Amino acid sequence: MTAAEHPVVPRQSVPPGDGDGKPPQDRRRVIRRRLITATIIVLLIGIPAGYLLISAGQSRRSGKDKEAEAAAQGLREDWPSGMQRRIFEVPIPGNATGVQYYETNNWKASRMYVRFRTTSAGLDRFLSGVGTGRAALKPGAVTIGERDIKISDWYFGPGVFWAGTTHTNKDPRPTQNITVNMTDPASPVVYVVSAATP
Repeated sequence: MTAAEHPVVPRQSVPPGDGDGKPPQDRRRVIRRRLITATIIVLLIGIPAGYLLISAGQSRRSGKDKEAEAAAQGLREDWPSGMQRRIFEVPIPGNATGVQYYETNNWKASRMYVRFRTTSAGLDRFLSGVGTGRAALKPGAVTIGERDIKISDWYFGPGVFWAGTTHTNKDPRPTQNITVNMTDPASPVVYVVSAATP
């Protein structure tokens, strides 16, 4: 017989379960595989999500702890950084002594509390650096409000010659409430609360 007389029949696949073919997977195996896949997916999504939640909670608590710690410490005996002085426009004169400061920040406003002792000429330099002058100081005026007095723990009682002024700027520049202890005019003590609104 020639090749033309023998039709070519395509190979047929082996029916399932016969020969070397893989047997069908039983139901238990399918369920187990799906369970493993689902567990892996849950772990891949759940662990990062859980980590983010825990991290956010710790960050929130840490911020509150730092805020409480700063409030408990109050004013610290040191010079504010150059950047803080620029932001809050508090040009402390170079000859100032006993410099203390404290900064608070929230979504409404940021404030910096500064106290320092200077000379008569240093007071003039400070006031002109802020954008005001000695003539703006009103005798007997304490321009720092009760809220800021509580936060700073400053005392503005009787028996002291106080003079104060408020230097107002347009937002976002800060406004400074300045009160000066002028009891010793040669060595005034300056109290400033500079508030900036974002």
